[in-house]
Amino acid sequence: MQLELISTKRCPFVQRSIITLQHKGIEHRMTFVDLDDPPDWFRQISPFGKVPVLRVDDDTVIFESAVINEYLDDITPGQLHPADPLQRALNRSWIEFGGGCLSLTFQLMVAPDRESYDGIVAELEANLARIEAALGDGPYFNGDKFALIDAAYAPLFIRLDTFADLFGLAIAANLPKIQAWQQTLLALPEVQTARVPELPDLFRQLVTSRNAYAQALLR
Repeated sequence: MQLELISTKRCPFVQRSIITLQHKGIEHRMTFVDLDDPPDWFRQISPFGKVPVLRVDDDTVIFESAVINEYLDDITPGQLHPADPLQRALNRSWIEFGGGCLSLTFQLMVAPDRESYDGIVAELEANLARIEAALGDGPYFNGDKFALIDAAYAPLFIRLDTFADLFGLAIAANLPKIQAWQQTLLALPEVQTARVPELPDLFRQLVTSRNAYAQALLR
């Protein structure tokens, strides 16, 4: 059975897995679901009711993007995790940290007032400063080689780039290493594939449907 990635077009965690699938050239098919009204079959196979879910065969599914990506890496040649155990563990730690940053980008879009919006922006800025301090000379997180951690952070940079257009928000303006890493990742074909053209419209719909503070900032 061909691998099936069950997803939505807006979810950044899905994008992590799309980027990994595309980078490694893994044959797969995509199935999109509406998380506001998910079908019964999706409720049965997704323990958290979230995407992504990777259907491996009729009886087996894997969930959580970091786990899915490691599985995809394990079953194909050209490993995307560092060989050194300590570096691999550090990558896993920063991937988890990046997941928290992605959650903040959602909170930013649905923040109900300026105070909460500004607080989330400040938290994102502080988090990005921590990542800046962990980065080397690039162009990727570990140096010259694209890794799973790059696939994990690319959706964050997609969001920051889109926020600059939608809200005039420049969170990484004073972080040169972050900016260079972002530019490198956004230029990759697999990242461009994960960035669906309708993403800005989906963000606009989210902001307006929640009557969020960011609605006043929309360009």
